[in-house]
Amino acid sequence: MSAIAAQVAKRVLLPVTLLLAFMVLLGLLVTRVLDDVWPFTVEDTVNRGLAADRTGGWNDVSLVFSTLASTQLIVVVTVLVALVLRLVLHRWREPLFLCAAVTAQALVFLLTTMAIDRQRPAVEHMDVSPPTSSFPSGHTSASVALYVGIALLLALRARSTAGKVTWWTLLVLVPVGVAVTRMYRGMHHPSDVVASFVNGGTCVVIMARAVLNRSLTWGRAKLPGRAPAGGDTPPAHAPAVG
Repeated sequence: MSAIAAQVAKRVLLPVTLLLAFMVLLGLLVTRVLDDVWPFTVEDTVNRGLAADRTGGWNDVSLVFSTLASTQLIVVVTVLVALVLRLVLHRWREPLFLCAAVTAQALVFLLTTMAIDRQRPAVEHMDVSPPTSSFPSGHTSASVALYVGIALLLALRARSTAGKVTWWTLLVLVPVGVAVTRMYRGMHHPSDVVASFVNGGTCVVIMARAVLNRSLTWGRAKLPGRAPAGGDTPPAHAPAVG
């Protein structure tokens, strides 16, 4: 196995596999073990309360947030932002991080829904139900990975604390709005969207540690006494300067 493949397995595949196992275990606990334990016993009450408070104005607002996390828009925004990052920064690290975070959460989400069979809330559904389990929320998970990932990249480049806070506040509010929207529209239980924050947020952390951390060496480790590529270190016989 090459050095890069070994690092990918260690820093990406293993953590994502552990996350998948955790999500499946969490889903089993929520749907089969703790379903008659508070606070899971009041989830239906929350959904019914949100459905009872629907108005024309809030319906329109919820549609906007739900659309921001639709599969089509998530894919388009991810690709466009990745292209902009590549063109502006002239490197692959940031676009690779964003694409990897969004892709990882999608895989974990899809495999989790295949293992966990949970019905959607017993209220009127405002959207057409996709052929997946209610646990977890794909819209919420995708919005966390994408918009929190973008917030992280912008915050890292912000020159002031106010700038960092602004980016975090504006972009983190998007997945929060999506989570509330998915419950409001009758598509998910509260525990579904909470689990999605775990999925999307953990994928951002995994990919940030693996891709954005400049101290990590993905290729072959540098041998002791060997000059790095580019000749930055003069040979041992070179005369001292100064």
